[in-house]
Amino acid sequence: MQVAITSDIHNNLANLKKVLDYCNSKKIGTMICCGDLASLETLDFLNDNFAGEIFYCFGNMDDGQMKTEVFKNPSPLLPLKKGERITSPFACLPARQGKRGRGNLKNVQVIESCKYKNTLIFKNHGEIKIAGKSIAFVHYPDIAKKLAESGKYDFVFYGHTHKPWSSFVSTDAKAMADKKTSEDKEENINGCLMLNPGNVANELYPPTFAVWKAENDKFELVRVNDLK
Repeated sequence: MQVAITSDIHNNLANLKKVLDYCNSKKIGTMICCGDLASLETLDFLNDNFAGEIFYCFGNMDDGQMKTEVFKNPSPLLPLKKGERITSPFACLPARQGKRGRGNLKNVQVIESCKYKNTLIFKNHGEIKIAGKSIAFVHYPDIAKKLAESGKYDFVFYGHTHKPWSSFVSTDAKAMADKKTSEDKEENINGCLMLNPGNVANELYPPTFAVWKAENDKFELVRVNDLK
């Protein structure tokens, strides 16, 4: 299984088409996008040209029409039980209460999501499980670091800086001990991989995205300018 990780498209449809053509040619069936598509038209383009499942969180360029339209007519809200996480890609979930401010860890526990075409969209940050790995994704690096340090996730993906980057973050030892199973690899016990796939927009840095190969947990950085 392969998963594409993208971010910061900024309405560059030509580069997005290159990314999607690559994904389709490699039979990549899942995409995680860490924000800043920047318009509803680009979200529609993504859905129209990629038949797989898409997980998306809003970025700072998504304020306004896109965020308003997607959440304008949500499905009935489903209450979350204590400790419950999102399991249905068609559920629309209410936000949990938390203090304001991106830098507050309580705030990053806020989850609200809605289905739009074949995309599950999160207003704040997303939490999903793929191939047995717990994954969080968010637009902002400061929130990503707090999520990684929480010990709840194997991988945390983020964007915003436009610069491809990866780092291994030390995590809360107790949380990781609670999370560990007999099948966990030793090297994953005490840390979380944080990864920024770069940007598709070709702004500030050359355009890139990442591909995660779940069978061996290897990540490949793909340079969009090398694609036809």
